[in-house]
Amino acid sequence: MPSRKGEKTISLAAVLDLNEASALRGTLMGLRGSNVAIDASGVERIGTLCVQVIMAAAKTWDEDKLSFTFSKVSDAFQKTMQVIGVDVSHLLAKEIRK
Repeated sequence: MPSRKGEKTISLAAVLDLNEASALRGTLMGLRGSNVAIDASGVERIGTLCVQVIMAAAKTWDEDKLSFTFSKVSDAFQKTMQVIGVDVSHLLAKEIRK
C-alpha cells in the first residue's frame, strides 16, 4: 500500500504485554506530529494496557487532526479487540475493512 506523504509506519511486536506498554507509548509519542500507519500483522498476543496505549494514541492523533490507521492486522489482534469490546474498524485502512 502506498504511504501518504509524511506518513510513518511502525510494526507492532508479536507480544504486546505489560512489559511492552512503556516502549510502545514511547515509540508512538516519538511519532507525534506525523501521520501514522500501524502494521499489526505480526501481533500474536495483546494485553489491555497496550490496547489502552493504542487507543489513547488514536484519540491524540484525532485531536491533532492527523491520520492514525492500521495498515494490516493479524487475526489474533482483531479477535482480541473484539473480545475486549474495542472497535477499531474506523481505524482500519480501507483496503482491509471487512
